[in-house]
Amino acid sequence: MFAIALIALWEGSGINLWEVVLHGGPVAKMVLLLLVVFSVVSWVVIIMKGLLISRSRKATESFRATFRRTNDWRELKQQAGFFTMSPLLGLFNAGYTEVTYQLRTPAAGGKAYIRSMEAVERSLTRASVVEMGRMERHLGILATIAAVSPFVGLLGTVWGIIYAFQGIGATGNANLATVAPGISEALVATAIGLFAAIPALMAYNFFQGQLKQWQTELDDFSLEFISLSERNFT
Repeated sequence: MFAIALIALWEGSGINLWEVVLHGGPVAKMVLLLLVVFSVVSWVVIIMKGLLISRSRKATESFRATFRRTNDWRELKQQAGFFTMSPLLGLFNAGYTEVTYQLRTPAAGGKAYIRSMEAVERSLTRASVVEMGRMERHLGILATIAAVSPFVGLLGTVWGIIYAFQGIGATGNANLATVAPGISEALVATAIGLFAAIPALMAYNFFQGQLKQWQTELDDFSLEFISLSERNFT
């Protein structure tokens, strides 16, 4: 998408980029097509992850407020459908299920207690790994595009230079008209490779920062859940 916008911008500057692409060789066209596909895919992933993080943040804020003012976790469990986008819901469901399983009531009556807090902690840790995996999904695509696109563009660059030297060898003349087509292909491939890689790299780094914040959020909720469980059932 960004590469397509670059082509349109280049056209507006008076440089007939479409003509350069259309008159390029088959290898140059394949390289440019691949880079455009990379750009489109990266923007699809960026938009999807941006929407996911935004919706998850809103759902998490609502869930956390509800969790802190709810005295009966069974009521919160019944309202789980309102917070499906929140990663904290996965931790709560796992912790609540384990607490319910571990909860024991003395035969002679008395206060219920949790048989194994270690099991509750393990269930929260497993749920945290699952939720982080869900949040990280498809980020590898951005990392791959950011790493590969410059090299694909470099391939187009090298091929364009080879094409330029072939033109010199065929005509025996090294004037601008001879080398311009090959050099143009080379520069176009380099530029589009960079413009495909730069947004993917920036988005990947941004989302990695967001994921670190989410990990902190999950760890904090796990500790809060464990503290409340110990306070109420030990």
